[in-house]
Amino acid sequence: MNHPRPYFSGWPLWSLIAVAVLAMTGLTVVSQADLVEGVHSAVRATARSSFALFLLAFTASAFATLLPGPASSALLRERRYIGLGFAFSHWVHAIVIYAYGRLAPEFWPSRTGLTNVPGSIGYLFLLAMTVTSFKPVARRMSATAWKRLHTAGMWVLAAVFALSYFKRIPMNPAYALPFAALIAAVAVRLVGKLSLANKRRQRAASQLAAAPRSL
Repeated sequence: MNHPRPYFSGWPLWSLIAVAVLAMTGLTVVSQADLVEGVHSAVRATARSSFALFLLAFTASAFATLLPGPASSALLRERRYIGLGFAFSHWVHAIVIYAYGRLAPEFWPSRTGLTNVPGSIGYLFLLAMTVTSFKPVARRMSATAWKRLHTAGMWVLAAVFALSYFKRIPMNPAYALPFAALIAAVAVRLVGKLSLANKRRQRAASQLAAAPRSL
């Protein structure tokens, strides 16, 4: 029996995420009496929303393998739109960083070119993954090239998030929490891949055993 898909599925889900990110960003800015501080708070808020959406997309396939059920199946089914929601949130994050730099001129001189390298690489992968998430572009790529790009991109973004949180732990121990969450997500993803590979080996062995043997 085919169950009807929920209303907020596919592009409606992406639209809900986009509206929520924009509303959160706007409310964060206006909640502060000082505009500069409001935009600075929005930088942190969009970083959190991007991280949460990234974790969902990053672990979707692993949870579907390790914890099969309606929830994990729905998460895997909506992974593309959650990933595009993460991309939207992170582009908004880039915009508010730029706005903060314009409002607080001392921000950019405090950052070196080396400091900006990981984030720049992350955004380059994010751009490539966003563009190739649309079917007209994806059809121009081989399935292998597409998978390699998106797999590499997810791991690069995970590394960028890990570095960003890890280097801030000495300044604020609270950053250890998102760093630990990311390490846990990496573990879940790796265990999921190992479990999937093991299931494939078992399936191949079963098919080989069931195949008729010639005399």
